[in-house]
Amino acid sequence: MGERYRNSKRTLLFPVLLAAGVAGGILFGDYLGRHDSADNLRGLLERIELPQNKLTQTLALIEHEYVDSLSMDTLAEHLVPVVLRELDPHSVYIPAEEMAALNEPLEGEFDGIGVVFNMATDTVIVLNVIPHGPSDKAGVRAGDRIIRIDDSLAAGLKIPQDRIVKRLRGPRGTKVRLALERRPIADLVEVEVVRDKIPIKSLEAAFRIAEGIGYVKLGQFARTSHSELQLALLKLRAEGCTKLIFDLRGNAGGFLDQAIAIANEFLHREQLIVYTEDRHHRRVNEYADGSGIAQEMEVAVLIDEGSASSSEILAGALQDNDRGTIIGRRSFGKGLVQRQIPYPDGSALRLTVARYYTPTGRSIQKPYTIGDDESYEADLWNRYRNNEFFSADSIRFADSLKRVTPGGKTVYGGGGIMPDLFIPADTTDVTPYFIEVSGRNILYRYTIEYADRHREALNRIATLGELQRFLDADRNLLSDFIAYAARQGVAPRRRDIERSRRLIEAQLRAYIGRNTALEDNGFYANIHVIDPVTTRAIEVLQGKR
Repeated sequence: MGERYRNSKRTLLFPVLLAAGVAGGILFGDYLGRHDSADNLRGLLERIELPQNKLTQTLALIEHEYVDSLSMDTLAEHLVPVVLRELDPHSVYIPAEEMAALNEPLEGEFDGIGVVFNMATDTVIVLNVIPHGPSDKAGVRAGDRIIRIDDSLAAGLKIPQDRIVKRLRGPRGTKVRLALERRPIADLVEVEVVRDKIPIKSLEAAFRIAEGIGYVKLGQFARTSHSELQLALLKLRAEGCTKLIFDLRGNAGGFLDQAIAIANEFLHREQLIVYTEDRHHRRVNEYADGSGIAQEMEVAVLIDEGSASSSEILAGALQDNDRGTIIGRRSFGKGLVQRQIPYPDGSALRLTVARYYTPTGRSIQKPYTIGDDESYEADLWNRYRNNEFFSADSIRFADSLKRVTPGGKTVYGGGGIMPDLFIPADTTDVTPYFIEVSGRNILYRYTIEYADRHREALNRIATLGELQRFLDADRNLLSDFIAYAARQGVAPRRRDIERSRRLIEAQLRAYIGRNTALEDNGFYANIHVIDPVTTRAIEVLQGKR
């Protein structure tokens, strides 16, 4: 669950105490003989048919008897998060105004104009145009700068990016007029875009990363994730890939059914994927049906502390069935299942209704204390302080949580999925110079300007091979960047630059690659050379254990 929704549970306890105090005042006043004492109270309770528990009684009394009129909806907005604070850290209330933004990435589509843009220079720069989308049909091009949206200026005013997004999006079928700066044309180019349905991809990248080895990066488990993966697997198999790197790092989860469907692609018939148990100990088992198209693919799954929920279900299912190798760092540790229950006003309750368990019976939910969300949210920071990101020996599991897979491998529950191969975080080549040029966004801004200067050539790139040949041909990329950074106030530090050379060059190539029609494929195809986890996965799949 995202940070801001967990934080919504920290509302002050005042509304609850107020409600309890009001109810107490009613009862205490009757006891002193006001309004005919106990007889009146019994009549009141019978008249408004109060529920039996104290909380709902209190709310009903306030609604029917409180001296001043008030909005029960407003009271509920304050009260519900306070009640949920007394549950687990993942049961949350989502206000109506936040529902659309929360659900949109999971639903797999939105209504808009179909461009990827950036505002690094206080101007809306179109990085990519979705093929056959509304902007593509209207003639918008990668590299265009959006100067006006309808009649409002959109450049040079430091407008927050979320406000730009709101102005570009809207119901499908509606129109928006854009005034574009297109180099080297002197005048602004006017276009009218008819908004339409824009698909959101949850599978960020899928390409052949080495001979016979495919790579896929799944950002979240959305409604379309399983179908996206199936198409990617078919494409990779057509390219000769018989092995797969499945990158789930940073994937915080999503729909449980998508994790089950994806696990089904890799597991054999009747292998257990996951099971859930509710408060009544009712158990629901999910088994593979034998229809998966990747049952024979050798697979390496990449995880880290940002891999949670559905990511852990998938990784746990493969690990417990001795199916593939889990590589990286210990995952987040979320083993609770939420059901989203809508309210009539458009808000919703995400309520924990069950726990899930991996095939060997592991609960991987990390410990939590009711009402102490701060300690729960500080867990990753504590892992870092305890050196867990850098040493597997710093991670301890209780023997009581030990399980053994059918193949004889020992696995542990009680706080995330521990990988089969632990790869520590690598900061070896991080220098003060690199921290400054990346932290101040100078490196990224340079790639935007670079893409502007080479837009015509970049727009012609259609394959990863073409991208790599284009980048290899530019022998001055690093020196040009160093000169650019110096103009931005970061003086060259030759020793630092030499030590961080691989990091800088890989990031320059990756961000430039993302500025082509290849998008994230262009990024990950260049960044993996400095990624020790992906590098180790390639070695494992190549038999270099």
